[in-house]
Amino acid sequence: MPLKRMVMELGMGTDLQGQDYTKAACRAVHNALRQNSLHVYDAFGVSRDDMVVEIIIGVQKPDQVDQQAVADMLPYGSRTVRVEAGGMDTPKDDGGATIMANAAIIVYLDLPGDKVWGDAA
Repeated sequence: MPLKRMVMELGMGTDLQGQDYTKAACRAVHNALRQNSLHVYDAFGVSRDDMVVEIIIGVQKPDQVDQQAVADMLPYGSRTVRVEAGGMDTPKDDGGATIMANAAIIVYLDLPGDKVWGDAA
């Protein structure tokens, strides 16, 4: 059965003091998760563990993000993490920076391709 894109949530997170890209990325994921209550899996008669979740993170220094820590933010489903150049580092007077990360969480379900959902068939 083909994967069907069902949901996309967006979030933003920062690390104001520590210049920690992983912390900002995890906060962005948390922000995206707090904006929804997904029950789409239940509507299609599948388990929430059947969800396939893609997490895309944007930060200025992608190599400094612990991808496993980001994946661990999700309570269920199979997950992949991709970190790309993005986000924003805002310079501070002391020479440091405030780190801003963006997150996109995309949820897919493996559903039959020939069923027209909503039909009374």
